[in-house]
Amino acid sequence: MSFAATNYREFRQRLKRLKPLKPMLPIAGIMAAAIAINFAWDLSSAGRWSLIIFCSTVILWTLTRLNTSYVALVAALTLVLTGAIPQEQLFQALGDEIIWLMIGAFILGDAIQKTGLSARMTQFIVGRVKTVGGLFWTIAALIIPLSFLIPSTSGRAAVTLPIYHSVTAALPDPKIRRGLAILIPTIILVSTIVSLVGAGSHLIANELLMQMAQQHISFGQWALYGLPFGIAASFLSCGAILYFFLNRQQRQQPLQIPIDPAVKSSFSRSEWVTLFIALGMLSLWLTEGVHGLKIATVSILGGVLLALPKLGVMSWKEALNSVSWNLIVFVCAALVLGRSLVKSGASQWVIDHTFHISGISSQGSQILVLVILTAIALTSHLYMTSHAARAVALVPAFLSLAATLNLNPVAVMFIGTLGMDYCLTMPVSSKALLIYQDGEEPRFHAKDLLRLSTIMIPIHLGLVIVFYLTYWHWIGLKL
Repeated sequence: MSFAATNYREFRQRLKRLKPLKPMLPIAGIMAAAIAINFAWDLSSAGRWSLIIFCSTVILWTLTRLNTSYVALVAALTLVLTGAIPQEQLFQALGDEIIWLMIGAFILGDAIQKTGLSARMTQFIVGRVKTVGGLFWTIAALIIPLSFLIPSTSGRAAVTLPIYHSVTAALPDPKIRRGLAILIPTIILVSTIVSLVGAGSHLIANELLMQMAQQHISFGQWALYGLPFGIAASFLSCGAILYFFLNRQQRQQPLQIPIDPAVKSSFSRSEWVTLFIALGMLSLWLTEGVHGLKIATVSILGGVLLALPKLGVMSWKEALNSVSWNLIVFVCAALVLGRSLVKSGASQWVIDHTFHISGISSQGSQILVLVILTAIALTSHLYMTSHAARAVALVPAFLSLAATLNLNPVAVMFIGTLGMDYCLTMPVSSKALLIYQDGEEPRFHAKDLLRLSTIMIPIHLGLVIVFYLTYWHWIGLKL
């Protein structure tokens, strides 16, 4: 046996001896975080409690196999018991717009699957690809335009989930199924930047830009800035997932998905009804400024119509059963956690100290400012899990920085928002990731995303720099 092999064997044996100490790691991490945060004398008591509970929650999400919803709910209750938030704030989360949007999107996704529309879309995809690699590239390409049609990452995830089920039902290799479960939400997230309506945070950021700098980005301008980047980021992400999660044999494996005999050449009545309601919902989403109906209202309206007695495609009981209530509970608790960070001043405290430590406010080089700004935005999902909360907390800070350094506020806001759209490190960083992880058995684990993010954050940062020095400069988007 070689010297290297002997050392490796000894190292493995030492790790096995340390295994009984593994349950102590989360406890040690929580204690260390609590001690460190208690030295933040310039932070309010509510802010310190919010930050301690948030860090403890992230540690439990990352280092244990406890149910994420249960951990989030315990965290929200702890915020109430410690006095960090009032009791009313715990219950207000149930009335948040995103909750009702997700309920409607789940019902729509289930209707698409049960009526056979997902099988029809699956046959459309499968009929044009021959290998697993081809399937991944094709799905990535088809997801990108959805950012123009469905103004919610969780909505896009719920609508595409039936297609995932249809395709993976005929894929026996669990590694390929895992890769596909990671691919779809990843493309949903990195392609969000292609459209102004790709996420509600974009609209928030654009409104803040108008309020603070009296400028705004139109729908067409946003697409001009973001569409090429979103396409490039999506295909780079697809390539990374194929390369790092599948071997060559798996990538080149021929698809053996049989033609579903249930898919007929003509649409059934239930398919026409579902398609008509889905297109109606998309039309209302795109014309919100005309009729004034919010995205969540349209989603619930669609869900009610799909379950309409005698005219719909499912019963109301079936519609309710299609909703992942485990995920709904998690989102409610996560909203409480995110808002406590913002309202207590904890998130602003983190941002201010990050700006101070990074030295961004004293930099003269635009490229260095770009790198630091993008790095802060790319990592913001680690301490603010809510997309909207990131926009509310970070965009004013970024625009203030732009005014201080005499930078173009449009470029600062857009690049900052692009970075905030990235949230691939943990399942709890995005509802789209949670929707695809949720199931009887997790479709992928937190360590899979951590592995992917370790690869994609540097790639994303490099891509921003390349686009800034080339395409964005050519079209006038400069700092």
